[in-house]
Amino acid sequence: MAHFMCRTCGTEHADSLQPPGLCRICSDERQYVGWQGQAWTTHEELAATHRNRLEMDQDLFGIGIAPAFAIPQRALHLPEARLLWETTALVTDEAVAEIKRRGGVERIAISHPHFYSAMVRWSEALGGVPIFVHENDRLWVSRPSRWLEFWRGDTLDLGRGATLLRCPGHFPGSSVLHWRDGPKGRSLLLAGDSLHVAQDRRHVSFMYSVPNHIPAKPEHVRETQARLRGLAFDDVYGFTWGLNIIGGGRAAVDASFERYFSMVSR
Repeated sequence: MAHFMCRTCGTEHADSLQPPGLCRICSDERQYVGWQGQAWTTHEELAATHRNRLEMDQDLFGIGIAPAFAIPQRALHLPEARLLWETTALVTDEAVAEIKRRGGVERIAISHPHFYSAMVRWSEALGGVPIFVHENDRLWVSRPSRWLEFWRGDTLDLGRGATLLRCPGHFPGSSVLHWRDGPKGRSLLLAGDSLHVAQDRRHVSFMYSVPNHIPAKPEHVRETQARLRGLAFDDVYGFTWGLNIIGGGRAAVDASFERYFSMVSR
């Protein structure tokens, strides 16, 4: 038995003798099946050819994969909040030891299904910490685990200044993480893909599908706008290395809402 992993999105599946016929996440219109067709690997095979990329991304410690594999997200460690935001497909002893050296984690929070990857493996490696996933995205979970905690509603206070907020549009349960007490006294919005930081790093976009360039519905963007109204944050961290808005994050998001609605109303 093996936990087969999709090569395109990096999602680990329940143990089985044979790989599934298709990855549910990649066969959905928000993602895509690899150009050469559905392909699988295992964590053991991945670990033989790749390593965890461990370095700072601005003011937060990040964990990625090198060379690049599947969706190139990086996880972020919030030491004072005792939290890991997002996960990657590769879990190494080196990465786990470094997270513990930096204060460890008491929980994992995931923004949306494209970043589920090896979340169960990460939880187990970190001692069996709870994984917070929104109930609206439960059907996308491909590897069940007793460590999964499905939260409901629009906000969840995780304590230590960290709050999850549901911001739909990408997935029904897509969420962002607001950290009130970030490094250097700065408040942060960890956006995942719920608000997709643009390449100019001065705006965000609101996408139903990032790789397939499908915009989010206006009603979902208005719901996100309402959910974030009045929330202060200095910086916005996107889904991958360096894709961040450092300074003026609140103003950048507000300007992005205005730009989006001015375009879709034409």
